[in-house]
Amino acid sequence: MMNQRHIAYLLPLVTAFFLLLSGQAAAEQKKQLGDWDVHFIVVNTTFFTPEVARSYGIVRSKYNALVNISVLDKATKEAQVVSVSGTATNLLGTVKSLTFKRVQEEDAIYYLAPLSFNDRETFRFNIEVQRGNDTQTLKFQQEMFVE
Repeated sequence: MMNQRHIAYLLPLVTAFFLLLSGQAAAEQKKQLGDWDVHFIVVNTTFFTPEVARSYGIVRSKYNALVNISVLDKATKEAQVVSVSGTATNLLGTVKSLTFKRVQEEDAIYYLAPLSFNDRETFRFNIEVQRGNDTQTLKFQQEMFVE
């Protein structure tokens, strides 16, 4: 259970995520997978304040990104508790495993995974979303830039 201190730190993270989505329509990405709407974004960790990064164990660096996945029921738009795992493969074939951590604040649920990268490195993401016997695969590609 989260205490008030955790919520105080979480709200800027969630707010930052939604500001990114609302402020940059191109930044928001969503795919319909089965009965789910899966929202995803990869953002440089320097976007987060040092306090927010520290509270979530995020290492701020111009060479670190955070992969953020949110899974909503397509019909009800309710956040879903699922299992999320995946990989990011660069164009040279180097595979990086993504270890997602679930963050929940009231009705919102986010799955976050750190990713280190080099400037102008392109990754092909392969993310498995699973609940019970239902498994869906999210695939996308993104070039990363040092900010």
